[in-house]
Amino acid sequence: QKLSRGDFRARRSPQEAMPKYSVEPADPSKSCKARGSNLRVHYKNTHETAEAIKGLSLTRAQRYLKDVIAHKDAIPFRKHMGGCGRKAQVKKYKGATQCRWPEKSCKFLLDLLTNAESNAEINGLEVESLIITHIQVNRAPKMRRRTYRAHGRINPYMSSPCHVEMILSPKTEKDTVKKGESKDNNAVARRVKQGGGGFES
Repeated sequence: QKLSRGDFRARRSPQEAMPKYSVEPADPSKSCKARGSNLRVHYKNTHETAEAIKGLSLTRAQRYLKDVIAHKDAIPFRKHMGGCGRKAQVKKYKGATQCRWPEKSCKFLLDLLTNAESNAEINGLEVESLIITHIQVNRAPKMRRRTYRAHGRINPYMSSPCHVEMILSPKTEKDTVKKGESKDNNAVARRVKQGGGGFES
């Protein structure tokens, strides 16, 4: 018996129908996900915007993106920065000298954050405690158009869409420890701090 394409889709299990993420959260019951595929927004701008909000809390990321749309803040460009101008708003970001205000990328990421927030509320998670632990932007297949040039020629006029996925998890005790510190400093470190030199007499 010959099966149609719809029959194959119907036979797939719910696990197979769910899209795969590049990473899985440590505790899925305390995390929420959101993703978008083939989004008609520039890959390079979206990549830089995603890097800027990685590690921020959900509310902080939403406020930051709204400030960028209103041109009260800027997105520092660190990788895809060819032809990107130097602006005064980037001075507060360490190591960055160029910035832009990619409004369309901010709007798409705001929609994904709203989606993730709704998923968190459905799962009974505390929205205030969520941080963006994983966000990834991948290139999608380019979409083709044409532009007309002199002497009857035609050149390609391609768009650069992208896939975006994000995972939000609650802030753990590990995240609150500053870099270079441990949860409970060992005895040697405490003695050095007290001037003991780390050696017992």
